[in-house]
Amino acid sequence: MYRTINSSAPSPFLPSRRRFVQGLAGGALALLGGRHLRWAIAGDDPNAVLSGTEFDLEISALAVNFTGQPGIATAVNGRLPAPLLRWREGDAITLRVSNRSSAPSSIHWHGIILPADMDGVPGLSFNGIDPGATYVYRFKVNQSGTYWYHSHSRFQEQTGLYGPIVIEPRRGERHRADREHVVLLSEWTDLDPEHIYRTLKRQSNYFNFHQRTVGDFFHDARKEGWKPTLADRRMWGEMRMDPTDLADVSGYAYTYLMNGSTPAGNWTGLFRRGEKIRLRFINGSSMSYFDVRIPGLKLTVVAADGQDVEPVTIDEFRIGTAEVCDVIVEPKDDRAYTIFAQSLDRSGYARGTLAPQPGMQADVPPLDPRPLITMVDMGMGHDMAGMDMSGKDMSGMQGMDHRSMEGMGRDKGDRKGIEHGGSSAGDHGSMKGMDHDMGNMPGMDDGAMPKGDAMGAPPQHAPAEYGPNVDSLAVQPQSRLDDPGVGLRSNGRRVLTYADLHTLGGPIDHRKAGRDVELHLTGHMERFVWSFSGQKFSESEPLRFGYGERLRLVLVNDTMMHHPIHLHGMWGEVESDTGEFLVRKHTITVQPGHRLAYWVTADALGRWAYHCHLLYHMEAGMFREVRVERSSKEETRS
Repeated sequence: MYRTINSSAPSPFLPSRRRFVQGLAGGALALLGGRHLRWAIAGDDPNAVLSGTEFDLEISALAVNFTGQPGIATAVNGRLPAPLLRWREGDAITLRVSNRSSAPSSIHWHGIILPADMDGVPGLSFNGIDPGATYVYRFKVNQSGTYWYHSHSRFQEQTGLYGPIVIEPRRGERHRADREHVVLLSEWTDLDPEHIYRTLKRQSNYFNFHQRTVGDFFHDARKEGWKPTLADRRMWGEMRMDPTDLADVSGYAYTYLMNGSTPAGNWTGLFRRGEKIRLRFINGSSMSYFDVRIPGLKLTVVAADGQDVEPVTIDEFRIGTAEVCDVIVEPKDDRAYTIFAQSLDRSGYARGTLAPQPGMQADVPPLDPRPLITMVDMGMGHDMAGMDMSGKDMSGMQGMDHRSMEGMGRDKGDRKGIEHGGSSAGDHGSMKGMDHDMGNMPGMDDGAMPKGDAMGAPPQHAPAEYGPNVDSLAVQPQSRLDDPGVGLRSNGRRVLTYADLHTLGGPIDHRKAGRDVELHLTGHMERFVWSFSGQKFSESEPLRFGYGERLRLVLVNDTMMHHPIHLHGMWGEVESDTGEFLVRKHTITVQPGHRLAYWVTADALGRWAYHCHLLYHMEAGMFREVRVERSSKEETRS
């Protein structure tokens, strides 16, 4: 069913690129019991939505065809995506999950606050679900909003094991709408995910068909001048990095889906003119960021990661893998509107339609220009005299640390005595002397250079970050929550940023953090090794949180990739650039070269996963175990 990648052979994607980007008009065809065919996504399918308090879910193989190439998906109840589960806040839920596939499996209830043994992570919270076995999840639902569920077993999520969850609030919706639609974004590949992973380990840029060419060089030279262009190419060459490296797996391997339909399949959500429609966007992809807009309609954001926020009206938003965003739209005309979700690297898109009746469609906008990462984006440009945001003039570059560049070695002894979240010994993350007072951050105007470290302290690099698993360090990371990100700046549209999001009701815990834990998001692009603070999961010790402890986690992204970071079992409350509570989330994106802080209350005993939600990054090492434990005094008292 899968094609094997041969890195020495011509690309297998070029002859069928249109099929990968557009997909088959019918979407996925499912072969059920070998007897008949039906649409894998069918609007009249009674099994598409399951509600109540008792659920029976069956994991099994499903024959699909999205691109003209037959494949085998991992499905729940014969569906891709898995059925929408509708729960009610305050109810006790029972889910009997039976594994009818040939491999061990699992289901993680993403963003749901529950006991550790119900979390669904093999090796931490339970042993997984063996073929032929059934595992019973039981927990009380203590929240409301939009969430999702997916496998946490190797690459099953990539093969289709994911589905949406909507939890009805006990007191009714704060932001009311006349109707609603779930919009689940994902991707499908005809390639075996194991082959994708091995290919990334051999050649991490294999799927990047947007690399700069000789033609681009001459174009830049005419625009910027020969000397700056040569300096730019020389710098990137010395670093052995590529400014077009925005996504590890692109539209050449992926067909982007909306509710399981390809772009040509045109998933459609119906409305009546004048209605308020709530769209519950879920990024259920394995490796893709999407930039979402609906040309002709304003989007009013009313919830982020299931939590109600102060409404903010925008034109576009970026949604990272595993993030959730609820918006309300109000179509004034009886016409079709395109829901357009383009991948961050502009290699493809998912699309659907809002329409007053089936069969209608609107124009699909062209993909935006391919963006390029700059030194400023990578947190390496604060002191680059004479360098603008385009990153062309390297002549005055200072303050940059890159393992591939001459003279960038550091004395590891400079970091002795620093207690750091990435160290392998001592109290993980104890940095008691860090100043929490942000003061009046100078910030930076649009298009201007950042003015110093917005977090008020230099990044603390652990000794392991100078080892073989790390190829770059962000010496001067930015803290700009109002930055829409690469490819979205100054595009003429109002783009949502974290600075726009304000969770209603304030923080759950009003205590000050007792300590800081600084962790760096690190990697080696060529070797496709990903880690926290220079240590892969296999090399790391657990992070230990005291039960009931209030912590401040500081994440510094030393890489040129976006990372959606997810801590299981606990909420993350993002801190504003002035040190105040901003927004509560279960998955937090850290942009390249950025530094971000958030508060966590360790109120859930047990062993929890903490990882990048880009699936291949997690499998390549960007994963930690968090242990929430009682102190010895508490254990004695109990």
